[in-house]
Amino acid sequence: MDVATRLFERSRFTGILLFLLINLASFALVRAALLVKQLADLDVSFYSIALAFLLGFVNDLAFFSYLLIPFSLYLLVLPNAAYQSKINRIIVFAGFFISLYALFFVEASEWTFWDEFGVRFNFIAVDYLIYTHEVVHNIIESYPLGWILSGLLLVTIACFLATEKLLSKSFSVREPFALRLKITASLLSLPLVSYVAVGQSAHQFSSNTYLNELAANGPYQFFAAFRNNELDYRHFYKLGDDKRLSGAIRTALAAEPLPDVGQRLYDIKRMVRQSGEEKHLNVILITVESLSAEFLTAFGNTEHITPFMDEWFEQGLLFTNFYATGTRTIRGLEALTLSIPPTPGQSIVKRPDNSKLFNLGHVFQLRGYDTAFLYGGRGYFDNMNAFYAGNGYRVVDQTDFTAEEVTFSNAWGVSDDIIFKRTIKEADLDYQNRKPFFFQIMTTSNHRPYTYPEGKIDIPSGTGRTGGVKYTDYALQEFIALARTKPWFDNTLFVVVADHCAGSARKVDLPVDRYHIPLFIYAPKHVPAQHNDILSSQIDVAPTILGLLNFSYESQFYGRDLMHTDKDEGRALISNYQKLGLFKDNKLVYLSPQQKIDVIADPLGSHQPIDINSEIRLVEEEMAYYQSADYIWSHRLNRYQ
Repeated sequence: MDVATRLFERSRFTGILLFLLINLASFALVRAALLVKQLADLDVSFYSIALAFLLGFVNDLAFFSYLLIPFSLYLLVLPNAAYQSKINRIIVFAGFFISLYALFFVEASEWTFWDEFGVRFNFIAVDYLIYTHEVVHNIIESYPLGWILSGLLLVTIACFLATEKLLSKSFSVREPFALRLKITASLLSLPLVSYVAVGQSAHQFSSNTYLNELAANGPYQFFAAFRNNELDYRHFYKLGDDKRLSGAIRTALAAEPLPDVGQRLYDIKRMVRQSGEEKHLNVILITVESLSAEFLTAFGNTEHITPFMDEWFEQGLLFTNFYATGTRTIRGLEALTLSIPPTPGQSIVKRPDNSKLFNLGHVFQLRGYDTAFLYGGRGYFDNMNAFYAGNGYRVVDQTDFTAEEVTFSNAWGVSDDIIFKRTIKEADLDYQNRKPFFFQIMTTSNHRPYTYPEGKIDIPSGTGRTGGVKYTDYALQEFIALARTKPWFDNTLFVVVADHCAGSARKVDLPVDRYHIPLFIYAPKHVPAQHNDILSSQIDVAPTILGLLNFSYESQFYGRDLMHTDKDEGRALISNYQKLGLFKDNKLVYLSPQQKIDVIADPLGSHQPIDINSEIRLVEEEMAYYQSADYIWSHRLNRYQ
C-alpha cells in the first residue's frame, strides 16, 4: 500500500492530510476573494488568472511542506502506546483546533493587510511584528475585532467538528516504526523539493503586480521577507565598473571634488558655495503622514477635503512635479534627512551603526541651531528616536508630553494639533533664549484608524481616510494661525512635505503616479509665491532648503538645490524595498534582484517596456546613483567626526 493511500485511509498521519486539504481550500478561497476585490485592476486573460491560481496552489503546497516538518517528526518518534494514550489524544485534538484557528486568523489578517497595502505579507508585516503596541491598538481601533475573532472561532468549531471523526479513527491504528519512517521520509521530501524548486520570486510571472500577488502565498512571503529584510546590493543587483560609475555620479551631481578627495572612489564630498550673506532663518520641516498629491485641489481633487492647504499653497513656493522616494515613513525620513538614494532592503533609519551620518540637521548644528525631531508617537517605533539622537538631534516624542498636553491620542500617538502646539512651545523657548531652531516634525493623524478629536471638522472621527486628510488640513491651519502671532514667525521658513503616498499598490512594479506628493515652502517675507514644475524627489529637499538660506557648506548630499537646477536636468528617484528606480525624460529605469534591469517609456501613461540598449546613458546614470549609495554606506564614507 503506497503512502498516499495509507494517509487517505487509517493512519496516525491522517491529521496532516486533513490539515493540508483545509489549508489548500482556505487559501484558494482567500485567493478567489482577492481576485474579486481587485478584478477592475486585472485587465488580463482568463488563462493568466488560471495560471495565477495554479502557481498559487504550488506556493500553498510549498508553505505547507515547511509547516508539516515538526508534526511529521512528532508522529514518527512517538511510540504506539503513547500515541494511543488519552493525553496524546488531548494534545492532538487541541493542536489541531489551535492550528485551524491560527490558519483562519492568518487569512483574515491577510485580507486586512491587502486592504491597507494592496499586497500579500511583505517586509512591512515583518516590521510591524516588532511594534506590537502600535499595531495591536491600531487593529483594535480600526476593526470590530471582537466580532471577527468570534466569527473565526465559529468557523474553526464547524471545521473541527466536520473532521473530528476521521481524526478519531487514527488513534486505533498501530503503525510499526519502519512504516512511520517511510511515511515521514516521503513527507519530508516535500520541503526539500520546495527549497530547490520554489523560490521567493516563483509567483512573479506577469507584468501585472496584482496578478503576481494573487499567485503568492501570504505566510510564505512573510517568512521570505523576514529572511531578506536587508539585501546585499553587490550580490543581488547588476553591477557596473566602479571607476566609471564613480565618475558618472560626480557628473550627475555636478560635483567638483574637494582637493583631499581627488579621485577617491565614490567620494562625493564637495563645497556648495553661495554668494552673499547667509540667512539664519528658523526652519520648521513638517512631514505629513500619507499626504498624496491626489488629495489636493491643485492636483485635480474635487472633494475639497484640504480647503486650507488649497488656499495656503498659493501663497508660497509649491513644487508640482515632486515624488516620494519610497512607500514607508522611514524611507521618507531617510531621504529628507540624509539626501541619499534608497538602498535595497531595510531603511538606514532601522539599520545598526547608523549614527553620525552627514545629514541636514548637522549643517544647522554647525551654525548653532537647536536641532530637534518631534514626533507625535512613541519614537522607538521604526527606531526613529535612536536614529535622530545618534545623528545629533534633540528628540521629543509622545513620552515627553504632559498629561495636560495629551487631550487625544490613538494607536499611533497624539493628534496633529497636539504635536503642533508642542512645536510652538519649543519655538517660543528657543526664541526667548535667542537661539535659531531647525525642527523636523512627523505627524500621525492621517493613518488608520483615522481618529481625531471630535468637533474639529465636519467628518466624524474614525470613518476613513477622507476624514484623516481633512483633519490634517485643519491642524495645519490652526498651527499656522497660531505661529503668525509669534515674534519668530517672520523669520521662519515653513516646509510641508509628505512622507509617502496613501497607497502604492498598482498593476505595475513601480507605479510612478503612486509616488506623487506635494512639497511646499512658505516664508512670506523671504520666498515669493510661485509654482515650480521641475521633476524632483525627497532627496532634493535638504539642499533646496539650504540654498534658500544661502548657506555655503561642505556637502555629501545626492540632492540638488531645485532653485538653481535647469528643468531639463530634473529627475526623481523612487523605489520599493527591492526595486530601485530613476524617473527621467519621461522614462523609468529600475534595477531588481537577480541582476535585472528594466526600462519603461511613458511610465505615467502607456507604460511601455523598451530595450535597455536604447537607453544606455540613462541606465548608467541609474546604476551610478544606487551602486554609489551602497558603496558609500558599506564603506562608511558619509560620516562626520
